[in-house]
Amino acid sequence: MRKNADSLYDLALRFYEKGKRAIVPLFGYSGLQLTGTTIKQNQFNHLVQFRSLSRLYDRFRPDAMFFLMDLSVEASALGLPVRFPLEETPSVEAHLVKSKDDLDKFRKIDILGYGRVIVYLETLKHMRAAFPCPVGAYVIGPLTLSGLLMGANQLAIKSILEPDFFEEVLEFSHQVVMRYAQALRENGADSIMALDPTAVIFGPQQFRQTISRFYREMVGILDDVEITLHVCGNTFHLLEEMVDSGVTGLSLDSLVDMREASQVTGEDILLMGNVSPVKMLFGSPQEVYDETWDLLESMRDFPPFILSTGCDLPQDVPLENIDAFFQAGRNWGK
Repeated sequence: MRKNADSLYDLALRFYEKGKRAIVPLFGYSGLQLTGTTIKQNQFNHLVQFRSLSRLYDRFRPDAMFFLMDLSVEASALGLPVRFPLEETPSVEAHLVKSKDDLDKFRKIDILGYGRVIVYLETLKHMRAAFPCPVGAYVIGPLTLSGLLMGANQLAIKSILEPDFFEEVLEFSHQVVMRYAQALRENGADSIMALDPTAVIFGPQQFRQTISRFYREMVGILDDVEITLHVCGNTFHLLEEMVDSGVTGLSLDSLVDMREASQVTGEDILLMGNVSPVKMLFGSPQEVYDETWDLLESMRDFPPFILSTGCDLPQDVPLENIDAFFQAGRNWGK
């Protein structure tokens, strides 16, 4: 299977050497506007999803492409009850793990047999064959999957009152994620972004003691795939621990000051971000252009930086605002 030579880190440096910036927004759902399809159709049919992504690529020509972001894939593959609205992203409706016995019921499930997992693997194959750029995939982070299994509040409580059970659920979730991540690698992913929004509620010491090792193991086992980490919200308090986990890059939310973050992380780690999805959704094209330009100026002297969005864009972000985002990115540095 064809592999692209560029990692996102290398891509960032190559563009920087030319006085430009690579542009890789997290915006897969915007492609639904171009195909007139629903979220559910894209998440259940790999041909529909690939067509949406292909139209999106042809319209904007980003420097790398990720498939659709979906935090429910692994949870629904395990059999958790998930609601699938026609025009909204799925949501887990009940958290079924209350005890070790509950957890044991999930251990024999191979998530690679689940239909929506297959949809994403097939979509990735189409992307690998068609796009002349690095292609990326998403996996849920082990802490967030544990939160879907138990409930985020219960997860936090168990981490204090029942640390052994907390660790057991985390380890199980990590193995589920790794099973999916290895399949993504085999199907052509150049880069895998782990989405772990629940991590923001933990402090630096907890992150270092309970979560870092899972990402370090992911990096070590998937040694030919670039691993980046995205945690929603203001993660400034976790930056040092996130860097220490061994990942190649961090995708930062718009709540984080990117310039200040770069002074903490240093130039050995890639930073992606972080134009506000809210501004992309509700701002004018000129406002989007100005915010994008200001971000690029603030990161002028930081080589391993990729212009991106602070998180995944909603499907109804105006296409003219995405045009403004790309226009600012391509005009900068000329």
